[in-house]
Amino acid sequence: MLRKIRLTLAIVFFACITLLFLDFTGTVHAWLGWMARIQFLPSVLALNVGVVVFLVVLTLVFGRVYCSVICPMGVMQDVISWLGGRSKKRRYRFSYSPEKRWLRYGVLAVFVVALVAGIGSLVALLAPYSSYGRIAQNLFAPLYGWGNNVLAYLAERADSYAFYETSVWMKSLPTFLIAAATLVIIAVLAWRGGRTYCNTICPVGTVLSFLSRFSLLRVRIDTEKCNSCSLCSRQCKAACIDFKNHRIDYSRCVACMDCIDACRHHAISYTIKPPQTPPEGGASKTKSSPSGGVEGAGAGVSGARASSRRTFLAVSGMALTAATLKAQEMKVDGGLAVIEEKKIPHRQTPIVPAGAQGVNHFYQHCTACQLCVSVCPNEVLRPSTGLQTLMQPEMSYERGYCRPECTKCADVCPAGAIKPLTTADKSATQIGHAVWVRANCVPLTDGVDCGNCARHCPTGAIQMIPSDPDRPDAPKIPAIDTERCIGCGACENLCPARPFSAIYVEGHERHRVI
Repeated sequence: MLRKIRLTLAIVFFACITLLFLDFTGTVHAWLGWMARIQFLPSVLALNVGVVVFLVVLTLVFGRVYCSVICPMGVMQDVISWLGGRSKKRRYRFSYSPEKRWLRYGVLAVFVVALVAGIGSLVALLAPYSSYGRIAQNLFAPLYGWGNNVLAYLAERADSYAFYETSVWMKSLPTFLIAAATLVIIAVLAWRGGRTYCNTICPVGTVLSFLSRFSLLRVRIDTEKCNSCSLCSRQCKAACIDFKNHRIDYSRCVACMDCIDACRHHAISYTIKPPQTPPEGGASKTKSSPSGGVEGAGAGVSGARASSRRTFLAVSGMALTAATLKAQEMKVDGGLAVIEEKKIPHRQTPIVPAGAQGVNHFYQHCTACQLCVSVCPNEVLRPSTGLQTLMQPEMSYERGYCRPECTKCADVCPAGAIKPLTTADKSATQIGHAVWVRANCVPLTDGVDCGNCARHCPTGAIQMIPSDPDRPDAPKIPAIDTERCIGCGACENLCPARPFSAIYVEGHERHRVI
């Protein structure tokens, strides 16, 4: 019964958190956004004391149930491990292994140093929730989007507007490759060793493992009932049950309850009863695992085949996504001429969303989970390709601009990198200012009237003036009032100049209210 309860809760959390990254409408966050906010690292960075205390108390009472129920990366490993053990030969494939403490605490030390030093890319690479978010946003979300577009196509043929088409495009090739590599590595480790990642690499798992040593409720072995059959140890994907000595490493136990179901003599229970001292010589007679060598060989062959299949699928997925990207971006003008793609201008300072308060605050708190990227309706946010801020979002206006009435990124950020704000506050927050590039301006290069930037500026910060003050009929060019400009990017996005816009937004290190 305990295992069924744990599985039910884990499936619910995993499905709902995944849906947060798949839902491009942003409506699901109104109901399920709290699931992202109770993730361990985001709650710590957001200084959400209530959530942190709740997770600490939860671990001290129940053990590492966070890892087996709330954490999506942990649940994904369980799913892959379950699939890897479907065959009878691989059902009891695990065995006890001593704790690799030097590796666990070494990775944790590197993680803490990177966190304090502000090396966001390394923090994002090791954080479990962020790693799963990138996998969901870069690998699962395109499949979800294509499925939605198929339904939209069919609905359109039936004169229904129940679905609408959404664009599917690759926001960052480096982030996509990192997400694909992470999935392959995690899948191989979980397929072959169960919770190897959780108990050797994951820094959150290491922190919680220290607390779980003192948990009130624990999985315990009754030495009088145990006959050392080793079923519990071979079923334990955390490799933490030493059946020979009737000991459990509680720092690695994730309270999955698999061992309780595996025990045929009811010798294992989840209680607050103090551990019993095993009798002398109680672990002297143990049964050896039947056909262990055959099982090991079969696992190796099966693992190799599975690894080949995953590699093939990963490469195919990357090729398909790249093809879709080009198909989406190759727009045509009236069906006659291909519109040249816009290129990202070189910015001295990156642009970060309103509510981030500034570049430093944003990058110190952002875990690069990609949740804000997935819900951005204007396709403005995308992962950075810079080395120090790799995978952390930044803004660019080639596909859209940041509408003053939209606050979805601030609404969903679980780590406090983007503070919640109202539409009125956003309209008054200056995240950057427009810069005019004379050499690219259409009235001067082509001799035609334009004024797109001035017509669409929501704050009226751009006015069109004669390029020659002495000639009233001279081509008009934009004049920018940087005190009124909020850096929304409407001018940059709607500028017809190609491949670089004649006007672009330069970010501000610190945001200010105007």
